[in-house]
Amino acid sequence: MTAIPPLLLLTAAVVLGLILGVQYLQRKRSPPALIGFHLLLGAGGLEVLAMLLHGTPDRRILPAGGLVTIAAGLVFAAMVSGLLAPMIGRQSRRTMNVALVIHVGVAVAGFVLLLVWMAGSMRS
Repeated sequence: MTAIPPLLLLTAAVVLGLILGVQYLQRKRSPPALIGFHLLLGAGGLEVLAMLLHGTPDRRILPAGGLVTIAAGLVFAAMVSGLLAPMIGRQSRRTMNVALVIHVGVAVAGFVLLLVWMAGSMRS
């Protein structure tokens, strides 16, 4: 199935995001390498999703549409909000909390839509 690579990459990003989130809630400083790896996994998953949206030039894999397009948009929004969160959150912990809640909410919505799309595409 063509959706397995983005699913694996984004699942790894979600798991790493959970670890980072727990560390944040415990007020522990996360290692920059862990944050960078979380970013790379999310970006890699988004890149593979973008390729999935366009299909292959030889038409062996047809372009995807519908829910996966919305999922890709939400994953992109999660990337942007995740990159902006530290810049916005420097002012106060409360601002950082709001920025991270937005990042997590958008990311979860995109991941769930990807799962729903995959479940629907497996049936047909």
